[in-house]
Amino acid sequence: MPDTHSALPAEGKDLRRLLGLAIGSVGVVYGDIGTSPLYAFREALKPVSHDGITRVEIIGIISLMIWALTIIVTLKYVLFLLRADNDGEGGTLSLLALLMKHAGRHTTVLMFLGLVGAALFLGDAMITPALSVLSAVEGLKLAVPQSADYIVLISVGILFGLFTVQSHGTGVVAKFFGPITVLWFIAMALGGLLHISDDLGIFAAFNPWYAVSFLWREQFLGVVVLGAVFLTVTGAEALYADLGHFGRKPIQLAWFVLVFPALVLNYLGQGALVLKHPETASDPFFLMFPDWALLPMVILATAATIIASQAVITGAFSLVRQAIHLGFLPRMQILFTSETHTGQIYLPSVNAVLLIGVLGLVLLFESSEALATAYGISVTGAMVVTTVMAFEFVRIRWNWSRVVATIVLLPLLCLELVFLGANMFKIHDGGYVPVLFATGFTVIMWTWRRGTAILFAKTRHSDVPLLPFVASLEKSEHPPVAVAGTAVFLTSDPETAPAALLHNLKHNHVLHERNIILTIKTVSRPRAGEAERFLVEPISDRFSRVEIRFGFMETQNVSKALASLRRGGLKFDIMSTSFYLGRRKLVPDAKSGMPYWQDRLYIALANVAADPSDYFRLPANRVVELGAHVII
Repeated sequence: MPDTHSALPAEGKDLRRLLGLAIGSVGVVYGDIGTSPLYAFREALKPVSHDGITRVEIIGIISLMIWALTIIVTLKYVLFLLRADNDGEGGTLSLLALLMKHAGRHTTVLMFLGLVGAALFLGDAMITPALSVLSAVEGLKLAVPQSADYIVLISVGILFGLFTVQSHGTGVVAKFFGPITVLWFIAMALGGLLHISDDLGIFAAFNPWYAVSFLWREQFLGVVVLGAVFLTVTGAEALYADLGHFGRKPIQLAWFVLVFPALVLNYLGQGALVLKHPETASDPFFLMFPDWALLPMVILATAATIIASQAVITGAFSLVRQAIHLGFLPRMQILFTSETHTGQIYLPSVNAVLLIGVLGLVLLFESSEALATAYGISVTGAMVVTTVMAFEFVRIRWNWSRVVATIVLLPLLCLELVFLGANMFKIHDGGYVPVLFATGFTVIMWTWRRGTAILFAKTRHSDVPLLPFVASLEKSEHPPVAVAGTAVFLTSDPETAPAALLHNLKHNHVLHERNIILTIKTVSRPRAGEAERFLVEPISDRFSRVEIRFGFMETQNVSKALASLRRGGLKFDIMSTSFYLGRRKLVPDAKSGMPYWQDRLYIALANVAADPSDYFRLPANRVVELGAHVII
């Protein structure tokens, strides 16, 4: 018989861990989508409210919201995309890294799509904090009417404080994210339950016919409403991007047990309230609650929006780190705010850009109503990109035929294209903002990728093949002076002699007794296994070629990796080891493969890149840099 006494505690421990991760995911994964009820229904009502809102229109809009949550979030993300992972990691760049290995002739197209998806996410990371915090603080106008003139100032203060504390880490605050957001969803569900009885006819919204008939009847106006309805599913991309932090089952459990029911109940309650009291259409969310509960709900909503903003900011940090490791952005300073959780990182330059962008949006639009017009394009665009890339994923990894993949994903793609088209009507009212953000970020990443490839190709003609060069040194009648210790030469091309090695011989006329040609490679998986971490190839008695592999989610700590390698048998003393880096001064060339302005942009990006010795965690007092001019 099985030992049930020993099995039960293990099962109980697994259950507690599952519940703990599910509660944690509520705060991080669902923070953004959980704040949508603050403004989504209100904005969807405005296009049809000029001549009075009819009963059928209200039910039709709620039906559109419920079925958007069901089809896009539940079916696409929760049930389908959470299974499309790269060794447990999700997100646009994680999926791109996986597909690039099998892309073939579609490499350029997939790379461009991946960059656009990542750029749209970064644009969303600016708009979400501004819209969410503004919409929550605006509830003060109902609880404390005299505060109306200070809404923007209060919002700016909250957002400035949020970005200021990023450098101190979010580990302590994160412990409260889950419980507070759980309380937020429970409060939303109770608010909805209080008002569903106002008009039980709202349950007709579960019938998709009301959604379809609304669009058919309203025609162009219905398309405009769709742009606002899409606010209901903002934050769905976080489901996929945060897959590696919590795992599929906790995210699914949180959605079906708490988040989805709470959202549906709240939207039904808002709809029933407006059916009975049409005058509440101006702000149906906060008007659901009695006067005594209004101020506590504003405070709770503000806390929820801060948490949602924090989740987006953290996601932006993680995405930029992935982009750096995959070669889409220059090296940036990455600080770790936790000794135990490597995912808790802080990028000062990214934080500064996001802060400027968010505060600029708040000061430019001044209200959530105005800013809502700028929302949607980045989210729908990112969703379309994810669906297109998922088409390649199911064919490559799940071996689906082209016909099956088309049958499953084409209807979803068409639906998302309809939403994207609906949001395009907001371009002139503020929708240009995410388009500009996404375009700027895409140009930056594409320029860095393309410029790096051109620079590599241009330096090839002057490269010296490594193996013949080492052989010539060994056979030379007048060898360079030998000095004690180990020299490590970092290079991106292990087949050629590093420029720093050539310059060292040319100017110093010395050669260390041990020389390591070191290449750092980022693999297309989140983490490299220990068995594949190192590749050591002896070239001669004095030279070895070493490759260290990191996953795109890992910290590229070369000093720590070399210490492990030394324990594995490669003999050298770190205190008698010098690290040689080649530093290039780039000069633009009008005849290069890029336009002159793009050359200048690439050089500017290269100049602001983090110092390699800091980025690779090299001992500062053991680094020697040798420079050269390169025309690109």
